[in-house]
Amino acid sequence: MKRALIAMASLAVLWSVGPVAAADGKAVYEQSCAGCHKAIPTAPKLGDKAAWGPLLKKGSKELIASVIKGKAPMPPRGGAANDADATAATQYMIDAVK
Repeated sequence: MKRALIAMASLAVLWSVGPVAAADGKAVYEQSCAGCHKAIPTAPKLGDKAAWGPLLKKGSKELIASVIKGKAPMPPRGGAANDADATAATQYMIDAVK
């Protein structure tokens, strides 16, 4: 009986949590990317179509892969916590120039 109650309580907690929210690109950008993209002269600025143009010609998949891998002076994932966050932030920056 005790095990059944524990099992039901565990399931109730799991169902109440629901699916994990997708990364918020804007929030990740502000937290992990904006400092460098605003301050470092070689980092393409948010919304700067001229700076992003050559990068976008490679395609968003290749650009996201480059961000995840890192490219000097940018660290892997641009300092974001994980690949999903880096992808969301990169997509946010791509969308800002479209």
